[in-house]
Amino acid sequence: MSEATAARGDAAGKVDTKPSVSTTTQGRYRRILLKLSGEALLGSRQYGVDPDFCAFIAAQVAEVHRSGVQIGIVVGGGNIFRGMAAAAKGMDRATGDYIGMLATVMNALALQDAIEKAGVPTRVMSAIGMNEVAEPYIRRRAVRHLEKGRVIILAAGTGNPYFTTDTAAALRAVEIGAEIILKATKVDGVYDSDPKTTPNAKRYEKLTYSEVLAKRLRVLDATAVSLCMENDLPIVVFDLNAPENITRVAAGDSVGTLITGGDSNGQ
Repeated sequence: MSEATAARGDAAGKVDTKPSVSTTTQGRYRRILLKLSGEALLGSRQYGVDPDFCAFIAAQVAEVHRSGVQIGIVVGGGNIFRGMAAAAKGMDRATGDYIGMLATVMNALALQDAIEKAGVPTRVMSAIGMNEVAEPYIRRRAVRHLEKGRVIILAAGTGNPYFTTDTAAALRAVEIGAEIILKATKVDGVYDSDPKTTPNAKRYEKLTYSEVLAKRLRVLDATAVSLCMENDLPIVVFDLNAPENITRVAAGDSVGTLITGGDSNGQ
């Protein structure tokens, strides 16, 4: 879509959320949403952010970006604070969730620093107003940043308590017209039980949204899965720790577990 066409779309009160860059990509996807948990930024630490692991993630994001793929990132805050855990110990749930949202902003700024050191222009956009450190999340502006070749890091969840960052990832992916959600985890896909405690746990290569909900596979929360199902948005669950996995998934390689509305082998 040309600049003039984009301007006409805005003037008409519409915005095309589908990828419109003219860059030819080698990958299968043109616009992706990468979901990172806060724990993913721990690296080898017990708390906080590991700069070396942020650099590891940033190097892959930079490689994907150089291939022409537009990238949005939603990051959690569990390495710093978990609202649900605090609520279980007596804190008001809404208060705990807001504290968790602030934790995601800290993670987003750390990730922004790492990605920009890798040579990629980046914008942090927050669902909670804090203009001194992040832009407010505005859908049209987010899409325009992507079209301009910037990575966007979407912080503070949805801006509302009682919603997880998984739900925020699904919501933002739909809003910006992402073609897929890349859900980064510590294991190489979705299993029928915890592979760390069950040696014979079965890994699924493909699942449907309905199977994830029916089997109560806790890879994403039910609200996020339902939103993806309603909008036919596929999800890939993969191991973040394996080298080049972000690059491989963005290129359309078969990595981890694919969740879609079609047939599966999850029976």
